[in-house]
Amino acid sequence: MILPDGHSEIPAGKIAAIVTHLEMTVRPPRRDDPPGDWRLRKVDHPTLDWYRDLYRRVGEEWLWSSRARMNDEGLAAVIHAPGIEVYALVLNGRDEGLLELDFREAGQCELVYFGVSASLIGSGAARFLMNCALDLAWSRDLGRVWVHTCTFDHPSAVAFYQRSGFRPFRRQIEIADDPRLDGTVPRTAAKHVPIIE
Repeated sequence: MILPDGHSEIPAGKIAAIVTHLEMTVRPPRRDDPPGDWRLRKVDHPTLDWYRDLYRRVGEEWLWSSRARMNDEGLAAVIHAPGIEVYALVLNGRDEGLLELDFREAGQCELVYFGVSASLIGSGAARFLMNCALDLAWSRDLGRVWVHTCTFDHPSAVAFYQRSGFRPFRRQIEIADDPRLDGTVPRTAAKHVPIIE
């Protein structure tokens, strides 16, 4: 269904975001790593508690909720699936960034989850993490790396991905239940997105 021009009603209790899909089909020139004492750690078999904690700390402010709503069996099936790789950005011995890569489709890599904790926003950590992500992805025989972001994410997300070499190719409207209303994320999260009950 294509939405008509103009305004469309969003029911109370729902949230709506514009999703932008971005891709690269050739490896871009590598950007310099910013100064910082970060390192990347591969997490071969992430425990569910560890994953949920980092997912929450990185994504709660941006209303990441799909993985938070999964039961143990469903979450384990996704993050332990062959072709899924999970990494943590580490600073001072603490995991502060999440990178999840999906290599399940031949010749492609999706950056499924990508982000750093609030304390690292603006520090250069995201650029370091992106450099690592692109090094990992393009070390394989690929023809495409892609990611999607939405208007709930950091306001600079699309520009950051474009500076990293991605180009937008598709937009969608996503409507979902507001995760703050069912307790999936705290009501205080994402102050930039009003709650309408």
